Parts: sequence; structure tokens; C-alpha cells
Amino acid sequence: MQNTHDIKTLNNLIKTTLDSADGYAEAAKDAKSKSLTALFRDRSTERRQVVSTLQQRVRLLGGEPEEEGSALASAHRMFVNLRTSLTSNDNKAVVDEVERGEDHIKSEFEDAMEDEDVSPETKAVIRDVYSSVRAGHDQMRDIQRAFHD
Repeated sequence: MQNTHDIKTLNNLIKTTLDSADGYAEAAKDAKSKSLTALFRDRSTERRQVVSTLQQRVRLLGGEPEEEGSALASAHRMFVNLRTSLTSNDNKAVVDEVERGEDHIKSEFEDAMEDEDVSPETKAVIRDVYSSVRAGHDQMRDIQRAFHD
């Protein structure tokens, strides 16, 4: 029973993290500066490494790991792309959308770490990769603030 809950929790995080990686890849296409493009590509790669770690844990628990993000995120990305193309060609709109996604992924990981039904071993894996998620969130928050100052 424990493995079932852990697998479900991990697969939810995998989908959210895949959404984040895809979001960063899209943001890299939309960014108007080379430094933001490079940063977004790096974050996308980093998020895919987090996915790999979480997928390994699911396999270790005897489960089948998620391989795709959510359909809702795909629809959101299409909306963001449309909105970005309709608004001015600045980086502010792109950074705002990335930061909003960062708030979501950070919240998902924090909820999983507070879930008392998740085993300590699985929480340790989640906590390990959370440092990357938190760093990405904090970096995007700081960039967003700089754009709005």
C-alpha cells in the first residue's frame, strides 16, 4: 500500500516537472535575450534530470513512471505562446509566465514533502531534488523582480 501512494505522489511530481521542463524549453524560444535563452535551456535540462531521478525511484518501488506532462500544461503553453506573440516583444511577459510556473512546481514539491503518507525514503529523494526546484524558483523570482523594478 505504501508503494502505491509513493508511486502516485512521485508520478504527480514527474508530470509537474516535465511540464516545467517543457515550459522552460518554450520560454527559451520566446526569450528575446541570449542570456535568458541560455538560462531557460539550462533549467529545462536540469528539470529533465530531476524527472530522471524521480522516475528511477518509481521503478525501484515497482511502478511505471510517467513519461509525459499534463494536457493542461500543454494547453497553458499554447495560451502563453499566443499571449506572448500578441504582446510586446519584451522578456517581461516570458519571465512572468516562467515565474508563475515556478510557484506551481515549488508548491507541488512542498506538498509532497509534507505528506505524512509518503515514506521517509521517498521523501528523502524528493527533498534531494527539491533543492534544484527551489533554486530555479528563487532565481526566476529574483529575475522577475528585477524586470518589475
